[in-house]
Amino acid sequence: MGQHGFTALFPVENAGVSYAIRYNISRADYVQRVTSGITASVQPSAFLGTKISVCKGASVLSRAVSASISRQPLVAPIRAQGVAAPADTKAPTTTKKTDTKSTVIITGASSGLGLATAKVLADSGEWHVIMACRDFLKAERAARAVGMPKDSYTVIHCDLSSLNSVKQFVDNVRQSGRPLDVLVCNAAVYLPTAKEPRYTADGFELSVGTNHLGHFLLANMLMEDIQHKENDTNRRVIIVGSITGNTNTIAGNVPPKANLGDLRGLAGGLDGVRSSVMIDGGEFDGAKAYKDSKVCNMLTMQEMHRRFHEKTGVTFASLYPGCIATTGLFREHYQLFRTLFPPFQKYITKGYVSEEEAGKRLAQVVSDPTLNKSGVYWSWNNQSNSFENELSQEASDAEKAKKLWEISEKLVNLS
Repeated sequence: MGQHGFTALFPVENAGVSYAIRYNISRADYVQRVTSGITASVQPSAFLGTKISVCKGASVLSRAVSASISRQPLVAPIRAQGVAAPADTKAPTTTKKTDTKSTVIITGASSGLGLATAKVLADSGEWHVIMACRDFLKAERAARAVGMPKDSYTVIHCDLSSLNSVKQFVDNVRQSGRPLDVLVCNAAVYLPTAKEPRYTADGFELSVGTNHLGHFLLANMLMEDIQHKENDTNRRVIIVGSITGNTNTIAGNVPPKANLGDLRGLAGGLDGVRSSVMIDGGEFDGAKAYKDSKVCNMLTMQEMHRRFHEKTGVTFASLYPGCIATTGLFREHYQLFRTLFPPFQKYITKGYVSEEEAGKRLAQVVSDPTLNKSGVYWSWNNQSNSFENELSQEASDAEKAKKLWEISEKLVNLS
């Protein structure tokens, strides 16, 4: 990405196959085409972005933008289409100016904690941020809105609810020619008021399929890139956890409580046909599905530490940066909850943390040399000092972590 232009990767569809097409255009031209040359209506989507409907006479570029960000909420299992990358996406696009920077991938970087963290790291001048987002246009607008330097970030499409999209993202990252230092698994789906389950493109319940299985595949595929990095002083894989999945806390004991049981639902595929859509085999509960996925995230981090840290030197960590009560993660909660929750956290529990402060904390776990201990679940006290926190019995169960890993490998076709 240069000072006067940028490279955009858009997935487009032809004869049932999705392709990542690279456009090299000036930033001003891109903004003019998007804001002036396209007639579009914007509607809120079910999760992580917006839906853009483009007029029939739109240009090829506008149709590509639409293809990358238009998607209806999934209400039944469907199969993802095959993804392929044409030869012209394989040429490295790095420049000498950015080669000296470390590279971090942040999923869900178009808003909330992910965007705040991207902003901190980009502003440092020491990091190039790859924003892994489902909605390309939203991510590009967000980066410009918060003033991220033009040569400090690249937006690459990644839909964690599609295993094929995750694989295409990894291919696109490798084609960029950038050595990878840090992966931050941050994006999350939270559907606390959903009455019926939604599904990923591969037929998994949406919350666990996105938050856990999508990240599980992504982290495993990128391990090869991170562990082969010659500079081994700052190679890290970070998975954002949650206090709501940690039942040794007051917040973690608010019903419905996280509980993976014997993983029978996960082993059955979470498809609502052969098995329950819940990991423990129970009835669907959107809030519990999110909490369960966070337990999976924290167990995955520990299992990665046990499997890879000693032989690769890569640091694996999880964290809870504090209660970001105003985050878009709560967009699907009841309006009364969204109104009352922030002041409750600010004035009653005193646990409120702004997106900016939370972003600084996650950026610490990415870059601070004093926070390089592997296998740690980081938290912060009221003075914003970091400390090694304790996980609940289930979220630190080594046998359950191993079983979770083995089942997840089969579900994402890694075993």
